[in-house]
Amino acid sequence: MSEYSSLLSDLSENITNEDLDQLKSACKEDITEDQSNTITSSKEWFNYLEKNEKLALDNLSYIEHIFEISRRPDLLTRVIEYRTTVLKISEDDEIDTKLTRIPSAKKYKDIIRQPSEDEIIKLAPPPKKV
Repeated sequence: MSEYSSLLSDLSENITNEDLDQLKSACKEDITEDQSNTITSSKEWFNYLEKNEKLALDNLSYIEHIFEISRRPDLLTRVIEYRTTVLKISEDDEIDTKLTRIPSAKKYKDIIRQPSEDEIIKLAPPPKKV
């Protein structure tokens, strides 16, 4: 079994039916209600994401985002661990894609960047109460 298959299997074992409903709900922009109703297991969900190019051996950012917004840090940690140890992609390498995990943000990828020190607005401390 490949490490990628092993990761998906491990994730599947830790996703209950209740979790699956929550994950499908978090993907409602990308999965129609009819399609969502046909997905009854986490393996089917992963297969659907792969078929629709939302998940691949070297592209885990979509499920990272879904696990993040679904408040599943345990699953997110496993995916990040796989990404950093198997794919050798660190958080620093991932900075460029952090803001483009949401599909609608991809069109802005070229204009999204970190502000320079000069561009950051520095606020004065609040006045002290007398």
